[in-house]
Amino acid sequence: MSPNALIPSHRKPRRSASSRALRAGVTGGILTLAVAGAGVPANAAEKPVSETQEIPTITTALAADLAESADTTQQVALSYERQAAQDSALTTAAKTAKKDQAEAEKKAEAKKKAKAEAERKAKEAAQTRASRSSERTTLVGASTPAADETPAPVSSGSTSALVSFLRAQIGKAYVMGATGPSAYDCSGLTQAAFRQVGISLPRVSQSQSTAGTQVGLDNLQVGDLLYWGSAGSAYHVGVYVGNGNFIGAQNSSTGIVERPLSYDQPTGAVRVL
Repeated sequence: MSPNALIPSHRKPRRSASSRALRAGVTGGILTLAVAGAGVPANAAEKPVSETQEIPTITTALAADLAESADTTQQVALSYERQAAQDSALTTAAKTAKKDQAEAEKKAEAKKKAKAEAERKAKEAAQTRASRSSERTTLVGASTPAADETPAPVSSGSTSALVSFLRAQIGKAYVMGATGPSAYDCSGLTQAAFRQVGISLPRVSQSQSTAGTQVGLDNLQVGDLLYWGSAGSAYHVGVYVGNGNFIGAQNSSTGIVERPLSYDQPTGAVRVL
């Protein structure tokens, strides 16, 4: 027996080829996976390098590149988001401006129509006033009685004939300047009525209001000529027919009517019968 037979050996057990390959791969920064069977002997030959796969280790430079790429992507996304918000704001502002413009045009058109309507009403009112004024003025060239229109002396004409003629005209139309027989104005009616009893009156109201003797309204007799306005410049005339009533061609709305004195109180009266 050898003297060293009982002395345990101090040599470390031999490591397998797979253990060496794993250690070598970790140390060099490459994790090498040995493709070997579980029952391969420790002294078996190592597999060629071509039969191993290399997985790259994530280095600091690669991590920095990835971070920079993420920041760039985020910045681009934020840029697109801001652009979309600006586009939306511009679209909303354009719609609001268009709506405001439409409202302004609508108000301007309404104002224009209101102004035109006011002008039209003012024009109509002016025409109405002018028409009424014309009815109360003399006809052109008739302010002074013509030679054949000089008031006749007071005659003894029949008041009943006068009143009968006047009542026969009730309901006929009032037309400015008309003297009958189908239509009259105020002085045209009184002139035609007194003509029936032989009295010639001037053609217009102003002259008729001074054609006879002035009498008070509290002393009226049938057949007295009533006037509205002042003597010599009267704008309307009628005839007193008794019982507190008068007959006259009032206006284009009523025509010839019989009304109480309270309907349109006269200013004065003249007696021509």
